[in-house]
Amino acid sequence: MAIFSKSNVPQFSVDVYQNEYLPEGGREVNAIVTVTATGGGTIGSAAAAPHLYSPGQGPSAAVAIMVDCSGSMDYPPTKMRNARDATAAAVDTLRDGVHFAVIGGTHVAREVYPGNGRLAVADATTREQAKQALRKLSAGGGTAIGTWLRLADRLLSSADVAIRHGILLTDGRNEHESAEDLKASLDACAGRFTCDARGVGTDWEVKEVTGIASALLGTADIVADPSGLAADFTQMMETAMGKEVADVALRLWTPVGTTIRFVKQVAPTVEELTDRRTEAGPRAGDYPTGSWGDESRDYHVCVEVPAAGIGQEMLAARVSLVIPHPDGTVQNLGAQGLVRAVWTDDMAASTSINPQVAHYTGQAELAQAIQQGLDLRKAGDFDGATAKLGRAVQLASVSGNADTAKLLAKVVDVVDAPTGTVRLKAKVEDADEMTLETRSTKTVRVKK
Repeated sequence: MAIFSKSNVPQFSVDVYQNEYLPEGGREVNAIVTVTATGGGTIGSAAAAPHLYSPGQGPSAAVAIMVDCSGSMDYPPTKMRNARDATAAAVDTLRDGVHFAVIGGTHVAREVYPGNGRLAVADATTREQAKQALRKLSAGGGTAIGTWLRLADRLLSSADVAIRHGILLTDGRNEHESAEDLKASLDACAGRFTCDARGVGTDWEVKEVTGIASALLGTADIVADPSGLAADFTQMMETAMGKEVADVALRLWTPVGTTIRFVKQVAPTVEELTDRRTEAGPRAGDYPTGSWGDESRDYHVCVEVPAAGIGQEMLAARVSLVIPHPDGTVQNLGAQGLVRAVWTDDMAASTSINPQVAHYTGQAELAQAIQQGLDLRKAGDFDGATAKLGRAVQLASVSGNADTAKLLAKVVDVVDAPTGTVRLKAKVEDADEMTLETRSTKTVRVKK
């Protein structure tokens, strides 16, 4: 384990869990890389970068809150009221000195507060003004989420800050722009700010909301009952205010002859990162991980190495943490981990699967089985859906993922969890099905 420490910098550490032994001719190396950030402050120091600090309170930040104001937010009328209250609660949670804006989203995006292409700076006065402006929010119009994101990007990029974050709430499908338009907006915003996305009620599209959060390295969730919005928004904002470092990348260096098969985050959620690689010099690539506070995450790295003879060993990959800057310079966060390959004729050593690797391989399969099972159910393939959701129940049971097991039990009748024997329920509430789909990628960590 390597640890990076300097005053005012979160300490990053990297631990690698793997079975490094391969049989003769074996080529696939799997490792779980645990990255942990502890200790407050931000990268650098106030003296080195005073403009990246709020007075005495950690890194400077800018937040844009995007509230759906389309016509459907009036059905029922409590939905719009709850959204206004939730946004007010989020505004109250802003740290003094944080730049912020509120955006009302319909088929166009408009600035609700402060207006004129600016951001406000949070203090008692601006919080009160923002809440006054929120009272005037009313529902009417369509939904074009890409326009909301582009306005958020323009506003957030106007501030010279360390952390840029968005919070997006929608209650409906993105009907007033094409899927291509939304994707173009997400591509344009990726790497510029992180964004948490929430669906309220049950008339929105799960894949749209989770796709937004995934592209912008944020969280996604359902708030089926609008009365739960204020608590959710407060918690989201508290988490955003706890972020200390932005734009951290997992850098993988591999020797000649090796190929990276995949890189995915596996805890706290499953997130595919393989296709997000940006080249970082000879045989090195960076995989984006977004913003960090005090937290720990796990990544599954799979590398293909050239075959070698018994007794040979090699470094399969070197993992480090960096912050790449737009000017081409890189800040190294000091922590690194090594993934190794050792060829052996000891059958027991080369065939045993590392418990961390086995656990997270199961968690990734669990997420996939849920998503495939729900898609098959919607398509009317009930036998296929039963098989996939049964497998999901079995995996959730084996791994101790109690939260997912509870959600599955609202969609299927569990006859026998250890064998994955289930029956599809004849009637399933929309909220239960959508909650299972939205939270399908949430994983549990290995029991130490």
